[in-house]
Amino acid sequence: MPLLLGIDIGTSGSKGVLLRPDGTLVAQAVTEHRTSTPRPGWVEHDAEAVWWRDFRTLVAQLRAQAPPDESIAAVGVSGIGPCLLPTEADGSPLRPAILYGVDTRAGEQIERQRDRFGTAEVLERCGSPLTSQAVGPKLAWLRDAEPEVYARARRWFMASSHLVYRLTGAYVLDHHSASQCVPLYDLRRGRWIEEWCEEVAPGLEWPRLVWPAEVVGEVTREASAATGLPAGTPVVAGTVDAWAEATAVGVAEPGDLMLMYGTTMFLVNVVTAPRPTPDLWCARGVFPDTYCLAGGMATSGAVTGWLRDLTGTDYETLAAEAGTLPPGAEGLLMLPYFAGERTPLFDPDARGLVLGLTLRHGRGHLYRAALEATAFGVRHHLEAMDAAGGQVTRLVAVGGGARELWPRIVSNVTGRPQEMPRHTIGAAYGDAFLAAVGTGRAAPTAIASWNPIEQRVEPDPTTAAGYAQLYGLYRDLYPATREAAHALAARQRADAGPP
Repeated sequence: MPLLLGIDIGTSGSKGVLLRPDGTLVAQAVTEHRTSTPRPGWVEHDAEAVWWRDFRTLVAQLRAQAPPDESIAAVGVSGIGPCLLPTEADGSPLRPAILYGVDTRAGEQIERQRDRFGTAEVLERCGSPLTSQAVGPKLAWLRDAEPEVYARARRWFMASSHLVYRLTGAYVLDHHSASQCVPLYDLRRGRWIEEWCEEVAPGLEWPRLVWPAEVVGEVTREASAATGLPAGTPVVAGTVDAWAEATAVGVAEPGDLMLMYGTTMFLVNVVTAPRPTPDLWCARGVFPDTYCLAGGMATSGAVTGWLRDLTGTDYETLAAEAGTLPPGAEGLLMLPYFAGERTPLFDPDARGLVLGLTLRHGRGHLYRAALEATAFGVRHHLEAMDAAGGQVTRLVAVGGGARELWPRIVSNVTGRPQEMPRHTIGAAYGDAFLAAVGTGRAAPTAIASWNPIEQRVEPDPTTAAGYAQLYGLYRDLYPATREAAHALAARQRADAGPP
C-alpha cells in the first residue's frame, strides 16, 4: 500500500509521519534540535545541521517503523517561516538561516523600508505591515551587515523550500510563504512586486511561485542516496508550518480559527477576502482563492520550557502543581514577552515581566501564570481579529502543548469553546495530506474524514469575572511598563557588545 510522508521543521524540534491514503497513522517520529541565539534579538538555524539532518533522521526513523511491504509514494514538507537562508547558485548555504519574527535584528531596515515604500502603501499591496516577521528587511540587513555574504548570494530559501530543493532541485516557493515576504509580494495579484524586489535585493534570482499541494518535482538519485527515499517519488511544494497544521485539522472555512500550542502560539483565521490590518498579518491561504488573518506570539511554550529548565523539573510536575491553584495563580500576573512580541504589539523590545511575586509563590504559581499569560495573549488576538472583520466562530486547538490544563485555561479566559481533533500531531500530518491532494489520492475536503473532531473544551462560566479583571490588568501592564522595558532592551544590546 502506498504511504504518504509528511515532515515539519519546527523551532526547537521536527516531526514526521507516515499515513495511508485514508489518513490512517502508520508511524510518527520526533527529533529535537538547538536554535542558535548568538546575540540578543538574533535567532538562527544551521540549514545543514538542523533542517537537512532532521529530515534525514526522521525519514530513517519512520521507514524503520513502516511495514516492509508498504513504500513511500509522495512527500510533503513544511517548516518555520518566513525565514531567510541565503545561498549560492547551487543552493549551498552562505550563513545560518535568519528565522521568522522572533529574530528582531532588522529594526533599522524596517524603519528605512517604511519610509521608502510608505506604511499605507505596503499594507495595501502586501496585506501586512513591515515588522520583524517580514523578509524584505532581513534581506536589507544582510546587504548592510554582511556585504561579503550578500555579494555571493544568488538564491534564498525558507525551511520548506530548501528541503524541496535538496530533494528535487526545484527552486520554488509557495504563494502563502511568499505572501509573508513583505514588501515583496502583491497579495491581491499573487505575484512578486518586481520593482521592489530589485530595489531591496538586487541580483537575486526569485523562486517560481506555486501552491502548497502542487507537485514540483521528484526525488533525485542524489537525494535518494542521502535519504533512502525512492528516486522518482513526487514531492509537493509545502508551506509554512502553521498553515500546514491548520490544513491538518480542517481549518478551511470562513470563521474557522486554529490555535497552535507550540514553542510560539500561532493563530490562523480563514477569511473570505483580503483584510489588511496594522495589527495582524493578512496572507494567502493554502489553496487558491483563499485568504487568512494570522497572529503569532513570540513565545508561549518557550516560556514554559524555560521554567522547566530553570526549576529542574518536568512538565507533568509543573502542570500538576499549577492545576491545584485557583485562577490568577494567587495574585501573579505575567507578560509573556520574553523574546519581544509579534502581533498585535509588533514590539521587538517588549520584555517579560512577572508582577505580584511574594515569598510564598513557587514554581507551580509561575507555571500557571505563564499559561494564563498565553491565554490573555490569545484573547488579545481574538479581539484584534474581530475588529479586522475576521468573525471568528470556531476554534480548533492543535500542537504539542494542547494538553488538558492549558486549553482549559485558554477557554476560560476567552469564554470560547475549543475543538480537539483526533490527531493533534501537527503540521507533519497536514504535509502528508497535501501530498495526498497533490498526487490525486485525496480531495481538499477529505480532511474531515481523515481527522474528525473528537473532543470539546468548554469554558467554565464561574471563572469569567475573575479572568475579565485580570485581563484588564494584563492589557494595562504593557503600556505602563513599555518605557522601562525598552530601556532594559537597549541595555541588553549594549551589554552584548558588537556583533
